[in-house]
Amino acid sequence: MTSEMRLAKRTGVLLLMVGLLIFVLYLYFFVPFRGPEGFLATIQQANPLLYSLAFVALLLSVAFYSLTWHNLLKLLSVKTSFLKTFQFIWIGSFVDILVPAESISGDASRVYLMSKESGENAGKVVASVVGHRILSGVVTLVGFVMGSVYFVLTYQPSIFVIEFIGIVAFCSVVSMFLLFYLSTHRQLTEKIAQWLVNLISRLSRGRWRLEHLRSLAEKTLTAFHEGIETLGERPRGLIMPAFLAIVAWFFDLLIAVLVFFSIGIFDVKISLSAILIVYSIIVGIQVVPFGIPGEAGLPEIVMTSLYTLLGVPIGMSAVATVLIRILTMWMRLLIGGVAVQWLGVKGLRGSITS
Repeated sequence: MTSEMRLAKRTGVLLLMVGLLIFVLYLYFFVPFRGPEGFLATIQQANPLLYSLAFVALLLSVAFYSLTWHNLLKLLSVKTSFLKTFQFIWIGSFVDILVPAESISGDASRVYLMSKESGENAGKVVASVVGHRILSGVVTLVGFVMGSVYFVLTYQPSIFVIEFIGIVAFCSVVSMFLLFYLSTHRQLTEKIAQWLVNLISRLSRGRWRLEHLRSLAEKTLTAFHEGIETLGERPRGLIMPAFLAIVAWFFDLLIAVLVFFSIGIFDVKISLSAILIVYSIIVGIQVVPFGIPGEAGLPEIVMTSLYTLLGVPIGMSAVATVLIRILTMWMRLLIGGVAVQWLGVKGLRGSITS
């Protein structure tokens, strides 16, 4: 492990602990429980069977999310096994949690590992990752709109809540449009790549050869746009990945639903639409590279506040948030760490036997 990787890992762990401390302080000062004993006692009252089913939903969500990417890779003739795809998804989640610039770091690790595994040009793998992100983003956006409309029509919230939902929906649409626009306009991405190459060359002070970087960027961009064109020319081939993306989204959403059921506060009128809205907003926060890990306390505070804003009592909002994040963040960190270690062990065995 290089010194840069060690530094990034230590920084990520430090920021994660700082974020956790901030969330604990938020609970202490803003959540009306009678001391930590009351809060922990409420968590311990969760139904263990339903909470175990929420963990199963997490595994199924990641499995179908991996199947979505695997099908896109097959459309682009990238040969790999589903188990490798599944493993790299977990590793991407692990990197996302620990390394600053969330979503970019996880996607970059997926691209690197899959390119090395399959021997394909990184640009083709990038096309599959971008296509994966667009499909998943569209599914999440549609769910967000449906949940928002249902919530507004049935619960009749305040103007502030309606305006907030509208702003989030607008930002989501804009971000999806920009990603799609960049993917389909080669000249613009070439200009951006050229700017990045020049920037890297200046920062490296000659250690990176400019011509080599340009040649690598051109080959990668060519493979990327050819991959995007291939996906666009096979609309029927996208039916199965789109279906799998919907199933993955369903199981991801089911995690929160089962958690709400496990603590006995699920209400179809409020909870389902609130879960849809909060889930979509949290996903939006986590895919924006803030420069700090998006798991460092910010999602927990936002989730608790949003559930409260959308009609769930603040105490139960906090309990639901903690139980959800144990699965969607800490379990991802744990399983992703195991996947990283397994990859290292397999690589070590391969180097010994070769």
